[in-house]
Amino acid sequence: MDPIQKTFDLPEGIDHASFFGELNHHLRLFEQAFGIRLTASGHRLTATGEESRVVQGEKVIGELASLMASGYSIREEEIRQAINLTKTTPHITLRDLVSEFLPINSRKRVIFPKSANQLHYIQAIKAHDIVFGIGPAGTGKTYLAMAMAVFYLLKHSFRRIILVRPAVEAGEKLGFLPGDIAEKINPYLRPLYDALFDMIDVDKVNRMIDKREIEIAPLAFMRGRTLNDSFVILDEAQNATIEQMKMFLTRIGFNSKAVITGDVTQIDLPQGRTSGLIEVQNILKNISGIEFLYFNEVDVVRHRLVQEIIKAYERYENPENGQRSTADKSA
Repeated sequence: MDPIQKTFDLPEGIDHASFFGELNHHLRLFEQAFGIRLTASGHRLTATGEESRVVQGEKVIGELASLMASGYSIREEEIRQAINLTKTTPHITLRDLVSEFLPINSRKRVIFPKSANQLHYIQAIKAHDIVFGIGPAGTGKTYLAMAMAVFYLLKHSFRRIILVRPAVEAGEKLGFLPGDIAEKINPYLRPLYDALFDMIDVDKVNRMIDKREIEIAPLAFMRGRTLNDSFVILDEAQNATIEQMKMFLTRIGFNSKAVITGDVTQIDLPQGRTSGLIEVQNILKNISGIEFLYFNEVDVVRHRLVQEIIKAYERYENPENGQRSTADKSA
């Protein structure tokens, strides 16, 4: 098929140098992704290549430029996410994702889903009282759950946020660790704090903890409680046993939401103990009002190499027939 050439204008008011990237690095990303050639002249871009590729490239470039004109920051990570979105779910646009932004005044950028699965995740949390987010590290399942919790708390939809995480290695030894319960469990809740501090100033977080608007609740100490008027996050749920998962889910009270996140490929339970996150998928799969969302490497929003690392491990752990070889299992 003979190549075509198409020239189109970028929106007025955007910083062309920033959009094109240093030494036109961003343009090279588009060229590599779509197999086209791009040349820039002022606010105009000319794309050369197969017609279908040129049309696809123009669509993504136009959407990103439009978002930048609306005030959004467009960097390499946004460009790579937009390219992945177009290739994996062409029926969803960047505008669809941005429309679900969370106005929580993050100190960094506006928080919005970066993939189709993240979009469905936020929509599920809004629509259901119990949502499971299952998938590999870096897919945004914990970060977006925290963003939703903060969003609802600031709207006064709930009275408090409760952060729960199994302390697998601590168990009964928690009592021997120094400090109060928050200090004992703090190392295990660090990822939740990281997400929280990314959205709210540290001083404000500390005040909210003092006022018990944000509460730290080790999973082992949840028994007997009823969690009313709360947004509850159970993180690293793959390290909850079947009994602990049942105990946690039956704590949920009136006017509460629970988001349970975990990665079933990173289970740290002692040998012989079954992960409650694995079993709960079969136990609760047909209950209305409970939603399961699954993430994969396409949803990774960390460094681009993390996607490649996840795919490489999946190839290693699931060769040909989808199962690790006998030699691997016995190693």
